[in-house]
Amino acid sequence: MTDDASFSTSKKPDEDSIPVLLLKTKSTPHDGYEEYFSSSTRRYSYKPIFVPVLEHWKYGGLVFTSQRAVEGFSRMIAEEVNPSEASRDLALYTIGPATYRSLNTLRQTHLPHATLVGEDAGTGEILAPLILEHYNGLERNQITYGSAEAVQDRSGKLPLLFLVGETHRDIIPKTLMSPDLPPNERIQIDELIVYKTGVMESFRENFASILDELDASVRSTEGATNPDEGNQMSRSPIWVVVFSPTGCDAMVDILGKHDQSTLKASGMSQTYTKKHQQRRNCYIATIGPTTRDHLRFNFGIDPDVCAEKPSPEGLGEGIESVLVKRS
Repeated sequence: MTDDASFSTSKKPDEDSIPVLLLKTKSTPHDGYEEYFSSSTRRYSYKPIFVPVLEHWKYGGLVFTSQRAVEGFSRMIAEEVNPSEASRDLALYTIGPATYRSLNTLRQTHLPHATLVGEDAGTGEILAPLILEHYNGLERNQITYGSAEAVQDRSGKLPLLFLVGETHRDIIPKTLMSPDLPPNERIQIDELIVYKTGVMESFRENFASILDELDASVRSTEGATNPDEGNQMSRSPIWVVVFSPTGCDAMVDILGKHDQSTLKASGMSQTYTKKHQQRRNCYIATIGPTTRDHLRFNFGIDPDVCAEKPSPEGLGEGIESVLVKRS
């Protein structure tokens, strides 16, 4: 159930604050995007607003009805998985600093001898070559692990397991198993879907409500009642940050009704003119190329920003570069 506090705009934003609508659930206990865009050290003053989009289902769920059950599960992990053996010769690959930190915490507690790669790899295009170089360079790939069930390719390498969601890019499997690579350099990679996402029923209504409130607040502050009056380039912009392809259709539909100029300026309309650019006050940013390409190929929209790295800093730098050009 959505927490109203996560998308409330009851507090009137400062006149100089730029609203940044983060289409994601706020992370707890700390959210890096909130901390970044709330910092007083930024060149521009931002007002981060969270609009939850996704509902997640990881597996069917684990149910615990007693403390003894929880303790038993903890003992199973501790007793059945010997950290000194379970992580022997294990390679872990990850994209971006946030995922790296989470995986590193797990590695420290359960897989202390595993190798972790990918902290600075912001995209699949960057990570895939790192995997090829690192994994192919490991001597252990030529060794069986003593298990008759281990399935190796002809070079003696064990395959990699790719844990993914329903919606994901295939750049990593394509790169690792490319027929253009010499056979001994190819890496078999098997995909396993471990979670599904769906659009929250409340997202459409919440998103539209926030846009209306922000728009009304800006018009009230500037004394304008007609959205088509005058040059709105001086208006404080509203940034919409998209973290996943899920929910893009609802976002595009609502933005189209709220501010057609945003979609026209982003390339959705063939009738884009300078006047449309002057009228728009909503800008679109994506956290990475997956969502950017989804908007581009499915809706004909080129986001104003695609973060070079999937991090608050990467997103903030992209937004700031547009604001500097706009000023």
